[in-house]
Amino acid sequence: MNRFYSGSVRSHSRVLDWTQEVLLVVGASLLVAIAARITIPLPFTPVPLTLQNFAVLLVGLTFGSRRGFAALIVYLVEGASGMPVFNPAGPGGIAQLLGPTGGFLLAYPFVALVAGRIMEQGRRTFARAAVASIVAEIVLFAGGLSWLAVLTHSFSLAVRYGLYWFVFAEVIKIMAAAALASGWHRAHKGAA
Repeated sequence: MNRFYSGSVRSHSRVLDWTQEVLLVVGASLLVAIAARITIPLPFTPVPLTLQNFAVLLVGLTFGSRRGFAALIVYLVEGASGMPVFNPAGPGGIAQLLGPTGGFLLAYPFVALVAGRIMEQGRRTFARAAVASIVAEIVLFAGGLSWLAVLTHSFSLAVRYGLYWFVFAEVIKIMAAAALASGWHRAHKGAA
């Protein structure tokens, strides 16, 4: 009887842990979806200015590499299936993944993975979070600009459409994500 009770408690605990993980991953994907709603279409480029990148960085930095990667895969599946989670300036669904922002979107899981992995490798300070965000942004823009170059048949057009107009905003997003994530880790460590 005691062995059965002990096994039952462990099994129940695993179910609760798994449920918590699923809720965190789905919640993180919804955070990115909410951030995608904050969009400013720019008339001189097919790529809008959104808060998605900020949310992706924040998810990776706070939830870690595995959860961040999983959350952004869930986000892409949600969007590809037609749920209104991508920025409203685009066509939505699979068409959005094949359009001008597709390279950025498809890079998101790797952005969260890289940001989370670097953050996990040492003390979770603002400096580490900022470096993790910068490296993750390099991954983001490599994916986004590569896809834009394929669509436009021109690397210079891809850079003009997908980089120049966004540098200043990305610096702000990196600093904000690094500050929030390092503060969250500091508060979480103090609460533990």
